[in-house]
Amino acid sequence: MSSKPIRRNVLKGTLAVAAAPAIITSARAQAKVTWKVQSHWPKASGSFDDSLGVLAKELEERTDGRFKLETLGAGEIAKGGEIYNIVRRGVVQMGTTSPAYNLAESELMGMYMGIPGTLREPWQMMHLNKNLGLEEALNEQMRPKGVFYMADKAYPTELVLKKKIEPGANLSGIKVRSAGNLLEYLKAAGFAPQQVAGPEIYQAISTGVVDGAHWGAAIGALSMKFWEVAPVHMKPSLLLAHDVYIVNLAAYEKLPDDLRLIFTSLVENRYFQRSVEYQHQEAIALNTGVTKMNVQVETYPDDVLERFAEASKVILNKEMEKGPKAREMGEKLTSLMKDLGYA
Repeated sequence: MSSKPIRRNVLKGTLAVAAAPAIITSARAQAKVTWKVQSHWPKASGSFDDSLGVLAKELEERTDGRFKLETLGAGEIAKGGEIYNIVRRGVVQMGTTSPAYNLAESELMGMYMGIPGTLREPWQMMHLNKNLGLEEALNEQMRPKGVFYMADKAYPTELVLKKKIEPGANLSGIKVRSAGNLLEYLKAAGFAPQQVAGPEIYQAISTGVVDGAHWGAAIGALSMKFWEVAPVHMKPSLLLAHDVYIVNLAAYEKLPDDLRLIFTSLVENRYFQRSVEYQHQEAIALNTGVTKMNVQVETYPDDVLERFAEASKVILNKEMEKGPKAREMGEKLTSLMKDLGYA
């Protein structure tokens, strides 16, 4: 199995879902499995329950209790960039993470995270990822390292700040929590970005270590209570990003055939369901912030947007220079942007 692309097996598996009940009756299919899943989401984060929690519940239901996920909040064993290594080493069988935490592991990891200032709608990121082959190409490079990735959702990333930005303002004194290539993007616009782990962001804002942050968009700000200390919500989105699952390849290959089929089919289906559902929840969350929490929705001044646009071009070019696969995917992204009228 390991010699065949994960994506190819998923496609074959999807056609065989109807046969799964028959497979389950086999002797090997009676095995029971529990995986530990170390999340990068704190348990307070909306996605801990709505992404990972729902996946765990549906997996247990579809396998009649034979495949369970033991879900761990950020920091219980590891957090942030540490999750990649504990999954790779088999300390846990699976994790949730952001590609931003481990950009050096593949020339495609930055594109898998999302390129700031390029795509504008989640469906566009989903199209690039699945139909144009981004995730499959990434996993061709990751499987030899003992792991593979499957996207949880495509979602907007938006900044929240303590104060409104005025046109022509000097942004160098505004410290914002960020990660991945957004560090470069925000710096190019004039901000002073820095990395802060998820569980520490609220305290960092409230104590003045940073003046703002992003953790997804409205849902993240609401669930993590950022609006209590940073009530200015900035538009437009900085980028369309991915939250992802990282899976230990050896553990995956040890699964009985039926459990492997159900797991991969479920994660594939949830990617589309969760990405769409998330947009509905975004609208609800932002409306809650505006109507009940005095959140101000503001647009970046034109001078900041101009700097963002230039930074986006620079970042995409740098990503494309990382290797032949990065150039190939960058050309597909650029072609998609032209088709959409963005470039």
